[in-house]
This record gives sequence, C-alpha cells and structure tokens, in this order.
Amino acid sequence: MLQPVYNTNVTIKTPVNNSNAAMRPIISKDEILALIAMMPEIEPVLVDNEKQRSEQFRAALKTGKTEEWIKIIKTLYLDKKAKSAVNKKLTKTEEGIMNSAEKQLNEEFATALNISPDEVVPYILDRMPE
Repeated sequence: MLQPVYNTNVTIKTPVNNSNAAMRPIISKDEILALIAMMPEIEPVLVDNEKQRSEQFRAALKTGKTEEWIKIIKTLYLDKKAKSAVNKKLTKTEEGIMNSAEKQLNEEFATALNISPDEVVPYILDRMPE
C-alpha cells in the first residue's frame, strides 16, 4: 500500500510482484537541477488540433516523466500568455491539464527537495539560467 505524500485521503494498492505497476524512484536533487537548466531549451508542443493536443497532454501526464510535465506546463503557459494578450483564456480542459501537470511536478520536486509544494516555483525561478 502506498499513500501520496500530499494527499492523505488516497491509498494506492498494488501487488508487490506486479511488474506492470507504473512506479519509479523519486527524482533526485541533481536531476531536478539538470531539468531546471534545460527548461529554456524544452520545446513546447506544436499541435494545432485541440482534441489531439488534449489527448497528447493526457498521455504525457500518465507517463510519470517530469520532462513531459514541464513540456505541458511550458506549452500551456505560453498559450495562456498569448491568449491573455487578446483577452482570451485557456479552455477549462487546458486549464485542468496545466493544473494537474503543475501539481504533479511541484509535489515531486517538493518531496525530493524537502520543501513545500508552494516553494517549488520560487526555487525553480531562482535557479533558471539567464
């Protein structure tokens, strides 16, 4: 039985001999610093079809790969900024996907760095390459 660090209302049960269980070790501080250093080079997702893009984002969320979460966040952040300039907003679906990606990334980084999830964004911004 597993219990998420930041959601004590959830319990995950999986057999110990289940090789199909999507589990991996938590990211290390060195891996986090390497990811932060490469964030400016991570390319946003360039799919115009909204349905295909949402499906691609959902699939990326399920991979458990922090690089994919960063790609989603970066793409939707840039979209949100562009839409805001013309008084538009992200769709509810896009907003939900972005929030999920941010939550997963912040909670994993927070656990690995022994800080709160609220401290993750300032931590990243302090270490972003100029």
